[in-house]
Amino acid sequence: MHPELILLNARLFDPAGGAFLRHTALAATDGMISALGDDQDIRALAGPGTHILDIQGAVVTPGLVDGHLHPVHGAELTHGIDLSGCTDLAAVRDALAAGVREVTRGEWLHAWGLDPNVFGEGPVEAAALAPVLDGVPAFIQLFDAHSALASPRALELAGIEGPRAFDQSAEIVCDAQGRPTGLLLEEAACELVERAAPRPTRAARRERLAQALRGMAAAGLTGGHAMDANGDSLALYGELDAAGELPLRLRVAPWCQPGADADALRALIELQGTGGRLWQVAGVKLFMDGTIDNGTAWLERPDCHGESTHAFWPEPAAYTRVVAHLHRAGVQTATHAIGDAAVRHVLDSVEHALAGGPATVRHRVEHIETVPDDTVRRFAGLGVVASMQPTHCTDFTRADHSDNWSRRLGEERAGRAWRCRDLRDAGARVVLGSDWPIAPYAPLGVLAGARHRRPSRDLSLPPHGPEQALGGLEALRAMTVDPAYAAGEERVAGRLAAGFRADLSVFAENPAAVAATELPQLPVRLTVSGGRVTHRAADL
Repeated sequence: MHPELILLNARLFDPAGGAFLRHTALAATDGMISALGDDQDIRALAGPGTHILDIQGAVVTPGLVDGHLHPVHGAELTHGIDLSGCTDLAAVRDALAAGVREVTRGEWLHAWGLDPNVFGEGPVEAAALAPVLDGVPAFIQLFDAHSALASPRALELAGIEGPRAFDQSAEIVCDAQGRPTGLLLEEAACELVERAAPRPTRAARRERLAQALRGMAAAGLTGGHAMDANGDSLALYGELDAAGELPLRLRVAPWCQPGADADALRALIELQGTGGRLWQVAGVKLFMDGTIDNGTAWLERPDCHGESTHAFWPEPAAYTRVVAHLHRAGVQTATHAIGDAAVRHVLDSVEHALAGGPATVRHRVEHIETVPDDTVRRFAGLGVVASMQPTHCTDFTRADHSDNWSRRLGEERAGRAWRCRDLRDAGARVVLGSDWPIAPYAPLGVLAGARHRRPSRDLSLPPHGPEQALGGLEALRAMTVDPAYAAGEERVAGRLAAGFRADLSVFAENPAAVAATELPQLPVRLTVSGGRVTHRAADL
């Protein structure tokens, strides 16, 4: 069988060994790297259908993998007005006012990416935006996607007049008189308003997803660990894959919510391994808390507002039983745990599961925003993967701790922010990701944030926790070698070697050596997933 793809005139950098290979060419056959060698020898393998590319001395690395992202949810959320660049209320109001002028009477206004820091020390509520949203049904997602603001008209259309009870940690925030302020915390509350708004057609949703995935491939991503499978997500992935339009290799973890019974768990277990050529259901996503910024994290001590005191699961012991059940079935769990109490409980639950089942399942904790030393040390001993999003730290907090996240936590806990370095030095596997749509998906930006720890919009500002920065090679491994390990695929992915997947990211220079502050501008020359070119620079 002849190769389907040959790359010539290449510099092959394998982060597993931390060095360039002596070879200058690579062949891919049936989606796998089939040969490495010099240009002449590899060119001789070509057949009449082989795609041969001279990549002009560009640097080839194993394909970059985003360790935590939400493709379908992100494609749906990131329509409407992008508020992520607004740094004060005046800018938010101006952006919304411009949007209001574009909608017809009665039409819903959607916006996303709202940073709670624009409210300063005041409450996050719709009243602050009332001057521009009078009579307009508006649904505005905050940047964390765990909370939203709904205008009075949107609340009216959703039939929300006061507080409600939920089966999970969610809330319709109300004032002292029991009137909704517009702030909705967690999915169950947000969903009430989302259901009242018109939904895009399925064809529109499919195209938005395809467009987002194409953008990811153009940014250098070859794969991602997708942390949701809600609604018809799996069907959309299947359609794109069957049509040859899925440019990323995706591992998809469906959610398990509080209240899941035996039938729900059985269905999750039966889903494992289903999929197509470039996507597969693998693992289950759970939540142990919400977010620090909106007061729904689970902390060992309350925040400065007396909030973040409860687990997402009303009965944390039920979560522990679910983890043990999935562990016995050989299913990996990936648990959203941001606060110190949440992370500790997840590790306790994994330890309990390991005592009653095989030690071959590699469980994960997602986010890990603030934890003490004793918790850091437990990850390696339990074999738990630390999934981190450094740009959450760099872009939503500040080195002087004047931001909402830091003020809520206080100096001690804010000083333990995103401990990527400490976790790695303690022997844990650290996987990096964006959590898109919470932060931009561009992987070079994620790598840069892990290294410089500075706000991407102003690199002249001081870094937040510079002692937690990773080195260039360490960061690159955390988006190549370590995601493969987290997936249990280290024998077929994350390396440049014969018999490994032909998932390749190609850059003008070595991303491990380019200065962190210059890394986001490094040109992506080529992206390959499963031996198929998914992005190619115009001049290549």
